[in-house]
Amino acid sequence: MGVTVLQQFPMTENRTGPQTIEFLTKRVSALGAVQCGQALVDCETYMSVPQLGAQRTIHVLHNSEQPATVFSLLDTGTKTIPLIADQLFDMLMLKISPFYTSKKQTKIESKGPRFELGDFLIKLGSVTMSQNFKGILVEVEYRPCVIPASCWELLREFLQGFLGSSVQSLPPQYLQNRMNDVYQPLDTVHQYLEHFSMYRKTTSVMSYN
Repeated sequence: MGVTVLQQFPMTENRTGPQTIEFLTKRVSALGAVQCGQALVDCETYMSVPQLGAQRTIHVLHNSEQPATVFSLLDTGTKTIPLIADQLFDMLMLKISPFYTSKKQTKIESKGPRFELGDFLIKLGSVTMSQNFKGILVEVEYRPCVIPASCWELLREFLQGFLGSSVQSLPPQYLQNRMNDVYQPLDTVHQYLEHFSMYRKTTSVMSYN
């Protein structure tokens, strides 16, 4: 596991979601990347029932890169508590359904082709919520490095090579205060949750920078 940067790719009116994935696939392939299967990250959100008092939210995420792991983030309103568990956690959520109810209509996922190019791993994700297309997320991981500050410039240059001017000069907001920390799989999950939360707040296809 290296350092991962997650970035939204701006949509244009003359291109559908599948056409955008095809467009980016051609760009990535032109660099010499080889497709290696599919990638999937999904998120389901559970809300506490009113009887428990102050509302709490549990976000449960799965990442195909860690197929035996379930990531959860408990939002108490004042802080976020992460938990990494095995697949039995999904069964636990069913057991506590009298206390936490799933917001099925907001289940969201990013799914698409996965590519490898040397030390880089690239994923082109089509984001959907309740079968409604929301946008495109591009994930790039630089595997030899675990400290974001040591490889951000390299990652940015690599991203610009096939995404162009949509790449920001600064690291993603989530990473900015963690540039000298050892990168963990949970950091990738946090980045996805930030983007998913933004997509959930919109009623149409989103194109933010």
